[in-house]
Amino acid sequence: MGAWSHTPFGNDSALDWAAELAESADCSVIEAALDRVLDTGTDYVDASDGEEAIAAIEVLAQMIGRGTEPDALPSDVKAWVVAQGVRPAPALLEKARLAAERLAGEDSELAELWDDSDSADAWRESLAQLQRAVAAG
Repeated sequence: MGAWSHTPFGNDSALDWAAELAESADCSVIEAALDRVLDTGTDYVDASDGEEAIAAIEVLAQMIGRGTEPDALPSDVKAWVVAQGVRPAPALLEKARLAAERLAGEDSELAELWDDSDSADAWRESLAQLQRAVAAG
């Protein structure tokens, strides 16, 4: 069985995505993860896409010094953040905020799965913290 935690990198999808991020030279992998959520319009958002987007939002929060899980960040992601040395564009932070909002909504498989668990409140609070972190950026 795979990992499944309310933390941004506490699942297999996010960890696989982190490996892809570590190989990249810019924020395009982050933007692609957010776009997969936002480009669904009013369609259902798959859980794995949501998990990757949450990891992407955490990375953006780390880049602006407002990360919610600095001690749980994979070492290759920490190294990537340090190597970037730039602040993400405001438009990318806005995408992150909108993606977090979308993931908390009715048409999100991830929200449904968490709402059926005993840790729904912890997951929703973790997502709200991320949304506040990028909104303040």
